[in-house]
Amino acid sequence: MTMTDQKAQNISSIPIDGFSNLRITSIWTFLMSVQWSEPWLIGLLTFHALCFCMTLLTCRFYRLQICQFLVMVAMVYSAEYLNELAAMNWRSFSKFQYFDSKGMFISLVYSIPLLFNTVIIVAVWVYRTFSTMTELKTLQLKRKARRENRVKTD
Repeated sequence: MTMTDQKAQNISSIPIDGFSNLRITSIWTFLMSVQWSEPWLIGLLTFHALCFCMTLLTCRFYRLQICQFLVMVAMVYSAEYLNELAAMNWRSFSKFQYFDSKGMFISLVYSIPLLFNTVIIVAVWVYRTFSTMTELKTLQLKRKARRENRVKTD
């Protein structure tokens, strides 16, 4: 087999999208091949926007954010099962079969936005921990300085 035959075989093995007739060669072309006007995808995008707003609004409420974090991690964990369920029943809610056996679609449009929110929550927790540690150290140094001043004045 010559190099051009191998190249032609490799190119022909790249999937072509049924909706836009694009050859899917990257994540971007994969996302471009999705028909984003489908109602369930609009609902999913709305859900992710609401999750993001809730992540930002709950920054000051530690316990609520813990619950949100755990729910989102559980949702990401269940993505494989959700992908299997959606692959079996896609005709009832979608025009196209997006749910492949490797889970690329569900990972890109479902899991990654949820994981993005969890990363924001962890970053807020780390920031709050560093702030608390800084305040604690400042108070310890002030207390130590007061003790030393008392000892010097006595």
